[in-house]
Amino acid sequence: MTQGRYYFRFNLYHRILHGMVIVSFLGLAVTGLPLKYAQTGWGLGLSRALGGPFTAGDLHRFFAIITFTYFALHLGYIARLVLLRRPGIFWGPDSMVPQPRDLLQMGQHVRYFFGWGPRPRFGRWAYWEKFDYWAVFWGVSIIGASGLLLWFPTLFARYLPGWVFNVAIIVHSDEALLAVGFIFTMHFFNAHLRPEKFPMDPVIFTGRLEEEEFLRDHPEEYERLRAEGRLESRRADPPPRWLRNFSLVVGLTSVAIGLVLIWLIVATALK
Repeated sequence: MTQGRYYFRFNLYHRILHGMVIVSFLGLAVTGLPLKYAQTGWGLGLSRALGGPFTAGDLHRFFAIITFTYFALHLGYIARLVLLRRPGIFWGPDSMVPQPRDLLQMGQHVRYFFGWGPRPRFGRWAYWEKFDYWAVFWGVSIIGASGLLLWFPTLFARYLPGWVFNVAIIVHSDEALLAVGFIFTMHFFNAHLRPEKFPMDPVIFTGRLEEEEFLRDHPEEYERLRAEGRLESRRADPPPRWLRNFSLVVGLTSVAIGLVLIWLIVATALK
């Protein structure tokens, strides 16, 4: 009864923004890691492949501009919703703000993993999706702020003591490594590599998910939309072939790049 029926989960604006996140994050990782691992053979080789450290630095700043752009667009999007007084932005079933229910469902999920209870009935956002969101929000804020200090040291040195820049180097480097480790392991597993999604979940590219998947992964949202008479407004045509192919090529390429980089990092740490 449900086969072949699709519903929108992400609109075009959110998909474009996430596309900017993918491009900028992979670009920052590829251009930044050779500097942190300049003492390794793969770090030196990757730096040379990018045209040398100065070219890699220019590319790194280019991807940083994309990061600041999508972050500003997202903040503007939130500000617009606040000004329009849209309900449920900071609380409720559609909010990204962590709520007591998320802690409860996390505990239920752990019990489900061990076969001690049923799977939690998630709404629009599961607890790990909120964690992903705030991890990126925090990471962009901290890495971006420290990166600006290092990008324009002469400007900020007029107002800040020298030790701040030493701290900025450590924060920028270590926080970036933490972000790379998290995205290329936890986020990749949750979004693409777990059994229900393997080898990848194309929803962020197509914006659509099948009704069967909707009922399995977000049953509370499905039932709430149906009870409110808003479910049919989410109906969508199946994603066209070109979009499915685009999703596979871009998605699998991104996952492959991330897994190779995390393998290089781990292999270096184990030496």
